[in-house]
Amino acid sequence: MNPTLLKKSAHLHGPVLIIGTGLLGASIGLGLRQRGIDVYLSDASPSAEAVATDIAAGSPLADAPADLAPELVVIGAPPDVCGSLVVEALRTYPRAVVTDVASVKTAVLDDVRAAAVDDDAVDVRRYLGSHPMAGRERSGAVAARAELFTSAPWVLCPHDDVDPHAYRTVTSLAVDLGGVVTTMEPAAHDEAVALVSHLPQVVSSLLASRLQDTPAASLSLAGQGLRDVTRIAASDPGLWVQILGANARHLVEPLEGMRADIDRLLHTLRAPTAPGARLDMAQLIAEGNAGQARIPGKHGGPAQQFAWLTVLVDDKPGQIALLLTEIGSLDVNLEDMRLGHSAGLPVGMVEIAVLPSKKQSLVDDLTGRGWKVVA
Repeated sequence: MNPTLLKKSAHLHGPVLIIGTGLLGASIGLGLRQRGIDVYLSDASPSAEAVATDIAAGSPLADAPADLAPELVVIGAPPDVCGSLVVEALRTYPRAVVTDVASVKTAVLDDVRAAAVDDDAVDVRRYLGSHPMAGRERSGAVAARAELFTSAPWVLCPHDDVDPHAYRTVTSLAVDLGGVVTTMEPAAHDEAVALVSHLPQVVSSLLASRLQDTPAASLSLAGQGLRDVTRIAASDPGLWVQILGANARHLVEPLEGMRADIDRLLHTLRAPTAPGARLDMAQLIAEGNAGQARIPGKHGGPAQQFAWLTVLVDDKPGQIALLLTEIGSLDVNLEDMRLGHSAGLPVGMVEIAVLPSKKQSLVDDLTGRGWKVVA
């Protein structure tokens, strides 16, 4: 154990074995080690395992004692191999609880059940699939963070045969890493993530693909909106091929619904001055307003409408920190914040969300202190 790591209280006792040292696996290792839990790492790629070891996410499985009996085995592998690795872990560690953190759950459970039919060592009762709804555009252990799961939903997907001890153990993993535990049936989970996770990835990638041959002069006009919508288009293609393939059945319906909306809009735009055309455009945008308003807001509660203002800051070190300090000194709570840049100018744009009742006084106070505010 690295003596420099800050130990925090934990529900798990360990040791924990993590198989698959990508972003999620390495982040789990970092978080558990911060809580004083012994972690061992295994990866089919020696270099990936070495990187995870170097960042102190755990120790190589080769260094583990011969009689290693992990309390929990976490499979952090891609969906196409996840099921077979869960089965192997159940066989190899007959006393361990096994979970996986793949983004698709039904296929993994099906693999485990199929293996259990002919092999008593594959005890499906000790398996409970889970899915932390956290990630980054960057992949691999180099992008790992111990705080990745803090306040993020961590979905447990129990099946009819799961042992209560397995449920408690996987719950402890999520709680120890700061996740917010929720429970869904595997099929319901896969249907939900198709809409709230996999569809956004597809839409972002399809939009970004339109930019491949766009002249640089046109792209120089891009604002924060385009950056926001295409941010996740930078995700790993290899991983997403597996995710989309594993959850294709649940992704088809929302894509067909979106295609119907696009066809509807195309029909309207081909005759934008025809009777009813403007109403149809307005309705499409209003339907988007209604859907966006349903996304949970701060602390998971109902979405709340905040007031936005933009502050221009010099693009040099310390300016944003100074601005935030000033806002804090004015006793205004910052509800949200976005950063942007002015093309061709050494100026940053800090978009700030506050309660509507605080906006005007904040504009006046910041302006009085010399900040350039665009209300």
